[in-house]
Amino acid sequence: MVEPKYRRILLKLSGEALMGEAGYGISPEVMFKIAREIAEVHALGVSMGIVIGGGNIFRGISGAAKGMDRARADYMGMLATLINALALQDALELEKVPSRVLSALEVRAVAEPYIRGRALRHLEKGRVVIFACGTGNPFFTTDTAAALRALEIKAEVLFKATKVDGVYSDDPIKNPAAQKYNSLSYDEVLSRGLKVMDATAISLAREYGLPVLVFDMLKSGNIKRAVCGENVGTLIGG
Repeated sequence: MVEPKYRRILLKLSGEALMGEAGYGISPEVMFKIAREIAEVHALGVSMGIVIGGGNIFRGISGAAKGMDRARADYMGMLATLINALALQDALELEKVPSRVLSALEVRAVAEPYIRGRALRHLEKGRVVIFACGTGNPFFTTDTAAALRALEIKAEVLFKATKVDGVYSDDPIKNPAAQKYNSLSYDEVLSRGLKVMDATAISLAREYGLPVLVFDMLKSGNIKRAVCGENVGTLIGG
């Protein structure tokens, strides 16, 4: 059996990546593919928390830009993450992976309320814990929620799984000459204004020395490779 480098991780999944080739919603093919990859990592005995975005359904900042009240738009975005969390839980159950959804907003009919001690107990029992509704507060992104939850569950690393294979000097889709970085310091990310995570999340990771690994979640086997310490994506801090 492959020996994992990390024993407890926090995986941040991009909501937009769940759309697949569609322009909106959840692609079942993408969701089941991610669930299979998570199952592979779970089989290694790795303890895992997951924070999932909601941009495939609704983004609070986009709603605010169109005239909505920002706080209300952010709450709508939080509920979008809950929809994604429930979909991921369903996919994980099909892979025989025990999981629990813990929500920062109380929606008791479908999810447990987030309590740190409860989350830790679920992890100790070998369950994947999916954290929904961000921090439960408007004006904070799911990136910041991921950094916060990673620290709360004492994760060794924060994995940010996106649609690109690392951090680039510019948008690699728009600029083919963009340079990919293999590693960066927290200060380099902040000073260069690299759009990998919001400044609050990076600052929180820097303050507590939490490494952040950014990689392509749509490439088969990448989550397992990252857990096993292979050279995947871009390492920030660490």
